[in-house]
Amino acid sequence: MLLSPQAERNWEALCLMLEDVLEEQSHRQLFALELGSGTGQHVIRFAQKLPFVTWQPSDIKEESLESIKAYIAATQAKTVLQPVHLDASEPWEKWAGLSRSSGDVIVAINLLQYSSFKTAQGVFSGAGQILKLNGLLVTYGVYAVNGIIAPSCNEQLDEELRKINPEWGLPDLDVLRQLAFGNGIRLERIIEMENYYKCLIFRKIQ
Repeated sequence: MLLSPQAERNWEALCLMLEDVLEEQSHRQLFALELGSGTGQHVIRFAQKLPFVTWQPSDIKEESLESIKAYIAATQAKTVLQPVHLDASEPWEKWAGLSRSSGDVIVAINLLQYSSFKTAQGVFSGAGQILKLNGLLVTYGVYAVNGIIAPSCNEQLDEELRKINPEWGLPDLDVLRQLAFGNGIRLERIIEMENYYKCLIFRKIQ
């Protein structure tokens, strides 16, 4: 099993956020897709705290898929499906056989800043197809606003990401808002988290 110190630090705050966002729907069973599940630590914690959600983890890396399987086996998680290979930059029809309007929630934690713009486009295009009407897309990360990155620690993070891969970097909140709108999704809420991280809550409106 892979272990991410950052996931260990932030899972509780993310769980509390999801509990708040999904509280009104906790009376029924929901289906959630997690994009870029990484080690699998988050999805296991989410499943433990949100028993009314069935989780479909996914990732592009084989080592991550194996780690997620190991966490599922070790915790005997009943509401976490076996992980699937999914590249969010691809057309939604290739998203592991998921059907149109089949999802209540899509979660993407720290995915957009470690991805190309093509992947961001894919996330919103796919969410526009996979989510049911009023379904939610929840993203977590650090964002630029109107092309401005602040404070200086976020500038450093953006520089570090671009050194690793020139296509990576902090996504601009207003660009994401436009991508969402073009796919029938509206930015509904911004939740401030620790260390300048934010959760963006988008809703499928058409």
